[in-house]
Amino acid sequence: MANRKNIETELIYGVHPILELLKAKNRKLYTLYTTKPTPESFSDIEQLLSKGTQLQYVEREILTKMVHSTDHQGFVATVQLFPFRKKQFNKEKEPILILLDNMHDPRNVGAIIRTAVCTGINGIIVPVKNSAPINATVYKAAAGLSEKIPIMQVSSSMAAILELKKEGYEIYLTTIEGKNLQEIEFKKPLCLIIGNEGVGISKNLYKEGIHVSLPQTSPDISYNASVAAGIFMFYIINLNK
Repeated sequence: MANRKNIETELIYGVHPILELLKAKNRKLYTLYTTKPTPESFSDIEQLLSKGTQLQYVEREILTKMVHSTDHQGFVATVQLFPFRKKQFNKEKEPILILLDNMHDPRNVGAIIRTAVCTGINGIIVPVKNSAPINATVYKAAAGLSEKIPIMQVSSSMAAILELKKEGYEIYLTTIEGKNLQEIEFKKPLCLIIGNEGVGISKNLYKEGIHVSLPQTSPDISYNASVAAGIFMFYIINLNK
């Protein structure tokens, strides 16, 4: 999308994504679309709007059509594109990272971002290709917390891992064949690789790091990707305190 000044924009929706964007002040909100009467949370959003923000009142059905979702809670906004991290992560200042390898479900991606912020992860890396785009669905699933963590886009998981290893990061791959995480001595700086929801870590990455797994009652079952990621992140962060 583009506004009249040819500035590239995107749509976000939902109370928390809009509130967190306005609080973070990392990017601009141009137009807020809502309903009349206004939703209950309108006053919380209104007090954070900058001068010059356009307000458009539309029918709820219009909001649903704009974002192809009924989960907008009465709010859709046109905003500046997400400010992806450009420079490499610093192993001293950002010692614990997450890389999402070919994850296709935007809700899982959003849930992992949300947990990463809550646990204190320093940054997230996502490949551009073969991965869910970082978009309005991701922001909604992350409850807007995507505004609070550096997210870097890379050409591929392998390219990112090779660069991280060059910088001195230890690589940990979450696989079902890996060693129990409770038996692993995690060393910082580190990057934890979380794999695809269906098949896990890409096979071409298998030789690039230490394999770790979660204990489970049977080998023919598995955790949801975002749940597994949350357990790993909580464990690693608390282990390193």
